[in-house]
Amino acid sequence: MKIRSFLSGLSIACIFPSIAQTYISNVTIIDVEKKKLVKEQTVLINKDQIVSIQASKSVKPAKGSTVIDGTGKFLMPGMTDAHVHFFQSGGIYTRPDVINMEEFAPYSKEIKWTHDNYEDILTRYLALGITTVIDPGSSYNFLKLKKKYANKSYCPTVYMAGPLITTYKPYVYDSLLNDDPFSLVKTVEQAKQAVRDQLPHNPDLIKIWYIANFTGKNIEDSARKFLPIIKAAIDEAHKYNLRVAVHATERITAQLAVENGCDYLVHIIDNEVVSTDFINLLKKKKVVLCPTLNVMDDYSYAFAQNIQPNFYELTKSAPEPLSSVLEFKNTPDTSLVNYYKKYSWGWNPSKSDSTGNVNLKKMIDAGVTIATGTDAGNIGTFHATSYMKELKAMQKCGADNWQIIQASTINGAKAMGREKETGSIVAKKKASMLLLSANPIDNIENLKTIEMIINNGVAVKPDTLVYESALQLVQHQVNAYNLKNLEAFVEPYAEDIEIYDLEGNISCKGKDEMRKQYAPLFEKYPNLHCEIRSRIIQGSTIIDKEYITGMGDDPFEGVAIYCIQNFKIRKVFFVE
Repeated sequence: MKIRSFLSGLSIACIFPSIAQTYISNVTIIDVEKKKLVKEQTVLINKDQIVSIQASKSVKPAKGSTVIDGTGKFLMPGMTDAHVHFFQSGGIYTRPDVINMEEFAPYSKEIKWTHDNYEDILTRYLALGITTVIDPGSSYNFLKLKKKYANKSYCPTVYMAGPLITTYKPYVYDSLLNDDPFSLVKTVEQAKQAVRDQLPHNPDLIKIWYIANFTGKNIEDSARKFLPIIKAAIDEAHKYNLRVAVHATERITAQLAVENGCDYLVHIIDNEVVSTDFINLLKKKKVVLCPTLNVMDDYSYAFAQNIQPNFYELTKSAPEPLSSVLEFKNTPDTSLVNYYKKYSWGWNPSKSDSTGNVNLKKMIDAGVTIATGTDAGNIGTFHATSYMKELKAMQKCGADNWQIIQASTINGAKAMGREKETGSIVAKKKASMLLLSANPIDNIENLKTIEMIINNGVAVKPDTLVYESALQLVQHQVNAYNLKNLEAFVEPYAEDIEIYDLEGNISCKGKDEMRKQYAPLFEKYPNLHCEIRSRIIQGSTIIDKEYITGMGDDPFEGVAIYCIQNFKIRKVFFVE
């Protein structure tokens, strides 16, 4: 991870020398507040702030300043993922309260992975144009880790809550001390104290997990029973000028939370179609709502072993969590696998989707402030790459591209009450912007055409941010191999890759030859699968014992030695 940080900083310095002023000239600005394109503009940046925006013909850049030519390009605010959880990886082991996999991997190992890979995950968000991330529910150890990466040019801005304040806590999270993501409260005074306990750790907001139906009673009766506790936590947080996010998926819990002062709802209502009165309540109270449309379906697809990541997800996601989900079907406990596969069938995404989709469309049309968020970190909802899928889900609900981009920029800033500081390209706001080669208003996929990220005034190329380790590169190609995605499979290899056969002869040289060899193999054997039985990591060399099935009647084993140079797989040796 240290080498990644060093190279990211080096690349920034190489692009632009350390001078005060930067101009982005002749660019089309995407004005997200007025929903219009403003052509032939020049934006002046001084340090981390936008100084001015003027017609290019009237601007003469100061001598010695840096000028970025924006001709034919589009400048928009950096995006916000308004709902993630860094204490969760997105892998199959990350929610022991949902599926307990400790027999195969202790939860302590999962906690360690999320901490060890925090920097890597941050760089993946920034590389995809997400310059701000909101984590409404973490741990004290993550609040401490957040400080280490604050104000780094290769990391997004992170706003983070401490442990979720809740009247219900899954037992598997007991005894985790400063890694505990939950704070259990049973009384009004405990709720107030839970807020005060977070203050020394400097949270950016407070999160309440408003769970009202675990008692088996009528949901409304249960919600009202716990309301004094919820209200006490909200009021206490506001005493310290902290905004309050509330997890509420039922209309009644959301309504009560809003009536009692919450600032931010982090899920769509999915148990009933909401009324005009409820929508008017959200507008009157100026509450921001983050729908998180895909997260429950991602659980379902993961448990049903029906997850089908595309090239973008295979190449941009951290490979280890993705691998754990892909390999869930090979868990030795087949009864556990079959139970959760059956459980996934019991989940009815079409019903939830239709209710949530209808509610989101009603809210957008009525002018409720919607912020884009993924709930990334939950099983199957991978950090950074799930964002594009969430945008497309919003599009499926009927949101147009202007509404989606507003939700992803200025409305994300509103979620934290920071809309006067960031979220649009306006003088005196923070210089966090994306320079795109194509217009995202024409096609939301054009958000992938990032040429440059201006992160708090520092310009960085997206391809200088993520440097995968030797382990990540090898796992990356294993994931793609098992999914028979040819282009994702060859992506981590060097252009001049050399593959050696059992006799030590070169059997393949170069990516083009790899494509020619593996394309017919993937087509002929659709069930081809490589399971890693053991792995040795020796610096830039990875030695895998591989168990291959799906190629003929009998499986076979072999050893592959992967040699990494310059962040690519340079040589592969197969050993009998």
